[in-house]
Amino acid sequence: MNEPRIFRPDPDDPTRPQRGLTEQDLAAMPTVFRSDLLDGHVMLISGGGSGMGKAMAFLASRLGATVAICGRTAEKLDRTRDAIGEATGRTVHCYTTNIREPEAVEAMIADFSDVTGGIDTLVNNAGGQFPQDAIDFTRKGWNAVIDTNLNGTWWMMQEAARRWRSDGRKGHIINIVANVERGMPQAAHTCAARAGVIYLSKTVATEWAPHDIRVNCIGPGVIETEGFAMYPEEALKRFHKANPMKARGNAWDVAEQVMYLASPAADFINGDLIIIDGGQAQWGVVWPGGMPDYFDEGGAA
Repeated sequence: MNEPRIFRPDPDDPTRPQRGLTEQDLAAMPTVFRSDLLDGHVMLISGGGSGMGKAMAFLASRLGATVAICGRTAEKLDRTRDAIGEATGRTVHCYTTNIREPEAVEAMIADFSDVTGGIDTLVNNAGGQFPQDAIDFTRKGWNAVIDTNLNGTWWMMQEAARRWRSDGRKGHIINIVANVERGMPQAAHTCAARAGVIYLSKTVATEWAPHDIRVNCIGPGVIETEGFAMYPEEALKRFHKANPMKARGNAWDVAEQVMYLASPAADFINGDLIIIDGGQAQWGVVWPGGMPDYFDEGGAA
């Protein structure tokens, strides 16, 4: 019997380079938006303690929004809250919440809505996956990714929509997904989940329009964050070759798009999927575990 290939390195290995934007970067990164763009706006960001979610929380706070972040690790949330407070003087609300648990999601959205008077934008950024050949997925591994990336996103969407409907308040959901159009080798579990979220979003964007609820998706490509710790160095050397710009994006690229969708400029955008991938859809494929020899054509992306 063939042994499963192991792609996952130790994410806490101190010898590996640190990647992604620092808190100092996030506090000082230039933005195209005016500083009061989101004054009075209330935003809830899942997975807000690190990576893209952290960048969103920084930028939304810098633009005047009242922000809450949620995640499973209190230490990450607290550090992000404190860093944003130091940089902006604004208070960020933190919820240690597992979005796989619908009762916990219900309690969090109820509390934050009551504290602020209501949420304007929900950003479903929380998610996770690991590189592995699909044939070797364990049932536990498959279920963990589907339960977070698809089911957890849905519990958040449904609960927010129910609250908006009951309050007679308009709302907006932004789901962070992936570019799944040509599949995602070595990440079939997250491809399945993200594709589910995309078409779920398109469906309820129509169903919920009578309630003045919009739903959109953003599909990032190769965005360099601390989440790169999940992938082997050999694979990371090729990531940027999967797009014609031969570059990696960063969390700020995604955060600015989120702020655009949350702003009044995007009020007529609904049921859409916005891809931020440097043209990867027209060029190559990312192999998060490293390109297999079978597909290696002497440098092809």
